[in-house]
Amino acid sequence: MGHAAIPLLVLLVVFVLIAVRQVGTRRLEIWQIMLMGAATVLLTRSIPIKTALRAIDPDVLLFLTGVFIIGSALEKSGYLLHISYRAFRGTRSVDMLVLYVLFSMGIASAFLMNDTLAVIGTPLMLLLAKRHGVHAKVLLLALAFSITTGSVMSPIGNPQNLLISVRGGIHNPFTIFLRYLFVPTILNILAAYGVLRILYRKEFHDTPLVHIEEHIGDRRLAALSRLSLIIVIVLVGLKILTTFFPLPFDFRLTYIALVGALPLLLFSRKRVEIIRGIDWRTLVFFAAMFVLMESVWLTGFFQHIVKEYTGSIVSTAPVLGISVVLSQFISNVPMVALFVPLLLHAGAMPKTLVALAAGSTIAGNLLILGAASNVIIIQNAEKKSGETLSFLEFAKAGVPLTIVNIAVYWLFLRLM
Repeated sequence: MGHAAIPLLVLLVVFVLIAVRQVGTRRLEIWQIMLMGAATVLLTRSIPIKTALRAIDPDVLLFLTGVFIIGSALEKSGYLLHISYRAFRGTRSVDMLVLYVLFSMGIASAFLMNDTLAVIGTPLMLLLAKRHGVHAKVLLLALAFSITTGSVMSPIGNPQNLLISVRGGIHNPFTIFLRYLFVPTILNILAAYGVLRILYRKEFHDTPLVHIEEHIGDRRLAALSRLSLIIVIVLVGLKILTTFFPLPFDFRLTYIALVGALPLLLFSRKRVEIIRGIDWRTLVFFAAMFVLMESVWLTGFFQHIVKEYTGSIVSTAPVLGISVVLSQFISNVPMVALFVPLLLHAGAMPKTLVALAAGSTIAGNLLILGAASNVIIIQNAEKKSGETLSFLEFAKAGVPLTIVNIAVYWLFLRLM
């Protein structure tokens, strides 16, 4: 076997293991599988250690750390339960509950980033499922699909959209994204409801939902958590303004999460307990994923595929299809980083770049590894309650939903 083929084989094995999650009698967690993959390419010298270390994106890890700190404090203080009561008390049926989750989380993800909502939303979905006699899988899937789909319509909904809006030179990105993607995104959120309603129709029972008000357990910690949330929301607003009024320095999303976590780290008496509540396994997963994906990237295999066909795929349909497929293998951010300059060189219009944003994002609805937020949700759920979503369970809902997603975005982009 050629040396360059090892990372591709390792990637294939990682996909298979994540699908079966079983080796003999031992059940593996997603982070363990990805860590074994990264260790394999390092031990086989498929990637130099220095290159592997440089591949680990500190911004992503620090961003997630800050969000995990805030999420841990929200949960431990009881403030998250208090928010859930106030947010969902108006829902009287499972249908209303699922629709509310889909639209509230979907729209919020367009401005707070999908990974943020994955961290905060997972314990909330587990609570709602337990309280209202709904299988947790339904609400976890609703959360995953909503924050992936909702983030499509904003240039700051996810990292790949931000990359496209900046490197693609899109003027007034909020206007462009909303113009092309708002209506189809709303329809695709409705499509997610339709798929869940068909596949899990027995869970949509007719028993009226009864909401119980949750009392805050630790008022001091809740106050600090609320302050952290306010800081995050204000900084996100400032981040949005920077797209219209550029700052003389780089205002990274990492700063938003870390500054938001500062009140908890500086003033909470439970800071050690909060830090222990961080989902370290997910951070390990991301670090390992960066190493494995970089080793795959160095083979040049996927770059060759894209370069081979870019000249004939500056139209909407091929961009949507190829970006969905390639995002499953090399992750959407590096795929977009490769795709954008090639499309610009081929004379692609802003609509084509928007199609790239849609395809690379809804790729997360197809399979578990299509979006980092899916992994965050699954690992968080396994850690907190033992609930999970298998590869096949996700694909059973995700494959038909993604087909509908592609068709809706293609139709709307073609007509505009």
